[in-house]
Amino acid sequence: HTWGDWTVTKEADCFHDGLKTRTCTGCGETEVTIIPANSENCPSKSFTDLDAKRWYHQGVDYALSHGIMEGMSGSLFQPDGILTRGQLVTMLYRYAGSPEMTGETSFSDVREGRYFYQAVVWAEENQIANGYPDGTFQPNQNITREQMVTMLFRYVQSQDGDNGLRDDLAAFEDRDKVSNFAKAPMEWAVANRVV
Repeated sequence: HTWGDWTVTKEADCFHDGLKTRTCTGCGETEVTIIPANSENCPSKSFTDLDAKRWYHQGVDYALSHGIMEGMSGSLFQPDGILTRGQLVTMLYRYAGSPEMTGETSFSDVREGRYFYQAVVWAEENQIANGYPDGTFQPNQNITREQMVTMLFRYVQSQDGDNGLRDDLAAFEDRDKVSNFAKAPMEWAVANRVV
């Protein structure tokens, strides 16, 4: 055989093997070899505040490699940081492929040019985030668990539909504190092991 150069057809990361192929220029036969998973291919390796042995490692790598999250700086991810409403809609927007938005938002506190602007326009247009009764979105406000679950539930409904699974939340002592807007989303999230 007269083998050509290796071409990576699937990148390896620290959890999944990759693949590379090469082709014989004479007969066209293709050879495939595995690129072993290893920490050198880890998307989160440049963040100094992440621990590769913690429960979040694979999820963080997924979010980084798919462009859903970027971290807080070149070296800090802040895995124990507080999540804001603007950050969550930005992550969902990126997960949806960052579609080009031409409309405007009706929220009085969301200004064009902010990192979350297009995401908020998208979230409002797709009824993923409704904002507050006073007409604000409050993008820099820390998001509550029930707000987060509600946005995730609405996102799933907008993409795949609802599978109908629900849990009555009887196992939780504080189930009566769940707001009315979040009851069905929270029942969905528990039944589907989202939270």
